[in-house]
Amino acid sequence: MTKPTVAFAHLGCEKNRVDTEHMLGLLAQAGYGVTADEGEASVVVVNTCSFIQDAREESVRTLVDLAEQGKELIIAGCLAQHFQEELLESLPEAKAIVGTGDYQHIVSVLERVEAGERVNQVSANPTFVGDENLPRYRTTSEAVAYLKVAEGCDYRCAFCIIPKLRGDQRSRPIESIVAEAKTLAAQGVKELVLISQITTNYGLDLYGKPQLAELLRALGEVEIPWIRVHYAYPTGLTTEVLAAYREVVNVLPYLDLPLQHSHPEVLRAMNRPWQADVTAGLLERIRQQLPEAVLRTTFIVGFPGETDEHFQNLLDFVVEQRFDHVGVFTFSPEEGTPAAELPNQVPAEVAAERKDQLMALQQPIAAERNASWVGRIVDVLIEQENPSSGEMLGRCARFAPEVDGEVRVMPGEGGLCAAPGTLVPVRITAADTYDLVGEVVGAKAMVGAALASRAN
Repeated sequence: MTKPTVAFAHLGCEKNRVDTEHMLGLLAQAGYGVTADEGEASVVVVNTCSFIQDAREESVRTLVDLAEQGKELIIAGCLAQHFQEELLESLPEAKAIVGTGDYQHIVSVLERVEAGERVNQVSANPTFVGDENLPRYRTTSEAVAYLKVAEGCDYRCAFCIIPKLRGDQRSRPIESIVAEAKTLAAQGVKELVLISQITTNYGLDLYGKPQLAELLRALGEVEIPWIRVHYAYPTGLTTEVLAAYREVVNVLPYLDLPLQHSHPEVLRAMNRPWQADVTAGLLERIRQQLPEAVLRTTFIVGFPGETDEHFQNLLDFVVEQRFDHVGVFTFSPEEGTPAAELPNQVPAEVAAERKDQLMALQQPIAAERNASWVGRIVDVLIEQENPSSGEMLGRCARFAPEVDGEVRVMPGEGGLCAAPGTLVPVRITAADTYDLVGEVVGAKAMVGAALASRAN
């Protein structure tokens, strides 16, 4: 009997994306048709996000829209883990819920749904983590892949619900990660993005101490030109880890540091007291040991108890540190987290004003950081092309997929172009606040640049 086609709707972070890709791979292996077009299928798996209220609202809107289209729903991911039976009760179209540690059961869940059962496949305490043996059907471009090195989180930041939704940290062995990286290299991947909740804590649960430096050195043997690490918490950026960043040629000197705030009192209230003593000194050490470092961070404004003085401290910190990329979020009081119960909640309009003020402060800094790249020849990963104009879009090492800027690439001398999925040398000719402009160059220009740098 022909198995039905199942559509997927993906919401949320790149960690959720990897889970979606495993579910796609498992269903395809079992003989199901899979598609991103909900119109082609009667059953839709919605992999949901429940990190903050806005994400929950987007997930619920997606579910309601699909239900109104007459689709049968399988609700997976963080919203399923968070609300469980409530979702089945409130949405008759929901035929199953699948928790964050249960997506590996998607085939049996679907078979039970086809047999007429309503399924609750949610483990109270998620313990599963996928590995290189789990089928995977990638949804990113051929040249970019995310690789989940660990699942869950052992930290208990006051504002964050992730440990409740994804469980404690559980790392994959180095051998497992390297094996998957080699498979991805064979598929043509040029950029591998390592992800987990706290990647600098990688291996702590498995080996008794963090092993990120050892993992990076092992991945240095894999033939992938760019390896990018997301979510490098300050305490984990040891001398050994920074040395691995510096010495392993395919590890990019790109550090995504979710600092959240600068003032010690706010950090204590966030249950991140360990951070206040390390941040400034660490950033100085990074710049000494990794002069080419590109620094991205995120901040939360409007956290309960954040005063004008606290916020001014954050503004001063951003001016002093001159980050390449900054993301700013307003505090979202998440039910079930300690921060939701804290006194002195900051009015939403005050938090929104602070967000706008911080972003406005960062914009000229970002423009200046980008401008410092004008005149350089850098590798750019081409991701799109416009055949009519010859113009290409891509990213250099300072821009991570989805969250940072792009490089608009013009054809070089003699119409020199490059196809999507290729890494090409590009001379940066202009910059604005978030993006760069450049042109493809050949060997002659690269030799000239090398000679000029030696002369200097």
